[in-house]
Amino acid sequence: MAIKTYLLICGGTACASNRGTELYEALQRELEAQGVASEAQVVRTGCFGFCEKGPIVKVLPDETFYVCVKPEDAKEIVAEHVIKGRPVQRLLYDKSQSKVNAKLEDIGFYQKQFRIVLRNCGVINPEKIDEYIARDGYAALAKALTEMTPDDIIAEVKKAGIRGRGGAGFPTWMKWNFTKQAPGDEKYIVCNADEGDPGAYMDRSTIEGDPHSILEAMAIAGRAVGASHGVIYIRAEYPLAIAHLETALKQAREYGLLGKDILGTGFDFDIELRLGAGAFVCGEETALLASTMGKRGMPIPRPPFPAVSGLWAKPTVINNVETWANIPVIILKGGEWFSKIGTEKSTGTKVFALTGKINNSGLIEVPMGITLREIIYDIGGGIRGGKKFKAVQTGGPSGGVITADYLDVPIDYEHLQALGSIMGSGGMIVMDEDDCMVDVARFYQEFCVDESCGKCAPCRIGTRTLLTLLEKIADGKGELDDIKKIEHVGRAMQKAALCGLGQTAPNPVLSTLRYFRDEYLEHINDKKCRAGKCKNLVAYAIDPAKCKGCTACARKCPAGAITGEVKKPHAIDPAKCIKCGVCMSTCKFGAVLRK
Repeated sequence: MAIKTYLLICGGTACASNRGTELYEALQRELEAQGVASEAQVVRTGCFGFCEKGPIVKVLPDETFYVCVKPEDAKEIVAEHVIKGRPVQRLLYDKSQSKVNAKLEDIGFYQKQFRIVLRNCGVINPEKIDEYIARDGYAALAKALTEMTPDDIIAEVKKAGIRGRGGAGFPTWMKWNFTKQAPGDEKYIVCNADEGDPGAYMDRSTIEGDPHSILEAMAIAGRAVGASHGVIYIRAEYPLAIAHLETALKQAREYGLLGKDILGTGFDFDIELRLGAGAFVCGEETALLASTMGKRGMPIPRPPFPAVSGLWAKPTVINNVETWANIPVIILKGGEWFSKIGTEKSTGTKVFALTGKINNSGLIEVPMGITLREIIYDIGGGIRGGKKFKAVQTGGPSGGVITADYLDVPIDYEHLQALGSIMGSGGMIVMDEDDCMVDVARFYQEFCVDESCGKCAPCRIGTRTLLTLLEKIADGKGELDDIKKIEHVGRAMQKAALCGLGQTAPNPVLSTLRYFRDEYLEHINDKKCRAGKCKNLVAYAIDPAKCKGCTACARKCPAGAITGEVKKPHAIDPAKCIKCGVCMSTCKFGAVLRK
């Protein structure tokens, strides 16, 4: 009997860790138990993007979209939807609708997205090459090998105007052309999958959901520049992505799409995996190449650039996962088609990991030029708990904060740089009124101190100096002169550090100073942290006029610092208080005050 119903379930890391694997197995069991295993099939796909509502199940062909599905829901989904054709209303994203969402695009989270990089994520089983081929997979490689010259390929990429999505935004065609023109008997293609920004998971999810797109793109680049060998450098912390890559490599070789004489054209190209140990600095291309060759992952001065002297001192093209995922589409649909998406200088789309104090966190892909307001409020659904938006951090530890005054600024390389931030690889962390900007700057500086390779003094000493000054301010020991020191050290690092890590490490500190100087001054002059994050500047007390003596705060206090009789005002012992804020969040009467 033919399959009539497909149950697509998100198999990405986020959903899998939220009982998604149990759900997948439960659905399979129920199909067998209820006698419809020959009529319906469960398919584990890549990330749907709407991580806030995972695990997600999408039912085909009617495209019903279920959210927050648990293994216990499997029996009802099969009994009601698969057998009787009736949607389970309580699991629908919009339970108020009289009929099922016809498409993902009907949901606000997806309406302003445009999927190129994520085109197959949530659509195909990433472990089956036939499903990738059914959606034009490897057609771009066939076109590049049989209808285009190497110059034609580079010309098409140039026409597209695509810039590297790893952070620097360097024109992709130009990097390829440098390698093509560089003399050398051997050349290499490298994929940078060493994604290390806090809160970022764009590249990991892309590989988990569509590994063949990376392999196809790298082979196309190999044809363009004259390379026969590729390397994917990926951190060992991504076991699912690695497993999918290994499966994809095996399948591509079996189908004659990697290896010797691809598609009978005489073109040879193969790819190997190299696992990294999770060092953030290895996201920098020269450090990555050093690690790939078995050396310590430390940056080296440039020039020469990798395009001329990279892996094993041979000409090397190195791009990140997101850049590669765009290439097959550009070759198939044409550079002119791609260039019409986004803005004149920032074409195409950008994938962001939208996280933080946002209602709809998840993986999104939007056209370049979209505004922050559209991302945060239309796609992200606004700030969690009805709080006031304060800032958004873009570019991770290398980026900066953007305030509410710039919510309507287009998101592209030029505008973000003008605001003191960067596009980066695509991390986007939203902050609300309860976040302290001194604490945010301190967090990112701690990260940079830990991840600095220590090779150059501006980064090794500069990051530690900035962190020491920030800790001093957060502890209530700051002086006005400390702000001048921060600015002086930060600007020196931007000019003198050896690699991108050290040059951009001051960005979060300098941008918070630029837009939230009043908070720094408040910490220094008033010895106060308005958000209550810097514990040495915070004290809690109970207003006896508002306290009802319900004892809720006393029962919740982990330090036993609150005393008082039932129905009588309570008090906090400052000597015992650990300033965790649990009492304040527990009190329903607003009796707990933060000083």
